[in-house]
Amino acid sequence: MIKTSVALILVLTSITSLLTDAYDGKNQFVEVEIRSLDGLMSLFKKHHYTSNDWKNGDREVPRLTFEGVSEQWKETSSKIPVKQKKQVFFRLMAPLVLMSNENILAERNIVKSAPLSSKTLLKIAKKYRLVNNESLSLTSKQRQQLLQQVDIMPPSLALAQAAEESGWATSRFTEEGNAFFGQWDFSGKGMTPKQQRKELGNYGLARFDSPLDSVEGYMLNINITGAYKKLRVLRAQLRQENKAITGLELAGTLDKYSERGQAYIDGLRSMIRYNKLEDVDEAYLSDTILIKLIAPK
Repeated sequence: MIKTSVALILVLTSITSLLTDAYDGKNQFVEVEIRSLDGLMSLFKKHHYTSNDWKNGDREVPRLTFEGVSEQWKETSSKIPVKQKKQVFFRLMAPLVLMSNENILAERNIVKSAPLSSKTLLKIAKKYRLVNNESLSLTSKQRQQLLQQVDIMPPSLALAQAAEESGWATSRFTEEGNAFFGQWDFSGKGMTPKQQRKELGNYGLARFDSPLDSVEGYMLNINITGAYKKLRVLRAQLRQENKAITGLELAGTLDKYSERGQAYIDGLRSMIRYNKLEDVDEAYLSDTILIKLIAPK
């Protein structure tokens, strides 16, 4: 077992948590320092978040977040067995995906039940770019349109895309700006590629304050962008037919996510199958307090 300071902040601590809880305005949480890969694996074991637990049918996932990806990760990850590197990546990203989906489902419940003139409902409609700031109420048709947008992404698909787009968190953009999904930014504030294609304009890669922000940004992008309407339509159809919303199914709609088209879709499906990511589609978050993994001070 490698005991170097694996700092993917994907790989951080020796299980020294603070004795008192903290509060960031949204959630109570405990901070845990991770100083080694062994420490991280011990944390997973403590929370019954191991391969053996999953083989026994336990799909409970602890509420974990981490600060970002350190500059040492690219070098260190090359020294870790590939299987273990993948486990670390997926186990640290899965809670972020599940928590993002949890937030979307909370919004979805509001969309289903709130009065059409509800300020909270209108705020959600503006977030998903269905209405502008001058709108005072939604129509019943707009509510249905919003329900098509405000919905989850299958964890298996989100994890496969995160691995593909970030190079298992080794890309420069992931390190510099928590960009796990390769989202473009035309605001002028993005991270500029070394070989920018001028015909596409002044674009860059969107940067995020944290990995969780990156996951939430990816899901919002999927739910509002015209290029992914096929995914939203298929997802709504699966819901209507009371069928499972799976990554293997929805991956087939992402021909416009990458210039590789069908080859990109085939690659995602292959990654989902090979790494058995369908299991994560059945996972659920634990009721435990949020754990924030932090670098040693």
